[in-house]
Amino acid sequence: MKVILSVATALVLTLPLSAQTPEATIDRAVKAYAKVKTARASFEQTLTNPLTGNTQIARGEFQQQGRGRLAINFTEPKGDRIVNDGRAVWVYTPSSAPGQVIKLSPAAGGPNVDLLGTFLESPRGKYTMSAAGSALVGGRKTTAVTLVPKQPMQFTKATVWIDDADATLRQLEITDNMGLVRRVRLTKLTLNGPVDRAAFTFTPPAGVKVYDQAAMAGTR
Repeated sequence: MKVILSVATALVLTLPLSAQTPEATIDRAVKAYAKVKTARASFEQTLTNPLTGNTQIARGEFQQQGRGRLAINFTEPKGDRIVNDGRAVWVYTPSSAPGQVIKLSPAAGGPNVDLLGTFLESPRGKYTMSAAGSALVGGRKTTAVTLVPKQPMQFTKATVWIDDADATLRQLEITDNMGLVRRVRLTKLTLNGPVDRAAFTFTPPAGVKVYDQAAMAGTR
């Protein structure tokens, strides 16, 4: 019996990752993400409108500390920023909305931005999962899983590409309720390394109008 169990265990451990179930792949990612304290990476974002065929490409760097602090600095378009300082999310995009900053907070239904963990918090209860093949992402072998929300959300489906070697998330693609498709590919990903703490603070530039969603909600 011990011999049979040993052989069975060996067979399971030597199965290629592509042969694992989607749930097993996501479970690996959840376990790996639980160990992440800080993260830093470069990214490329592609936003596609299937109705018009238009595609926009953005690039930059993100840093994350814990689950409550995130800094996204765009190099293309240069100057755009999204900062979660742990109390509010600041959205400053002068490339598309010059002269204004949007301040989001939980009181106004603002997001708790967590770039890496968005799809890794209780995923079995939230999503129906299916295999989406395998691919090289930034030279890394990955296994893709498509997630469809079991309850209505701000998106209809998402696909995540999980690194076969270390189970980190290397790429994600989200189709929102308007049909827009947003793909984010991570490169130069460093986990549990140093981050710039000053990046998690945001001071609105002089002359810029701040639209505080919490204050606006309180006046309704």
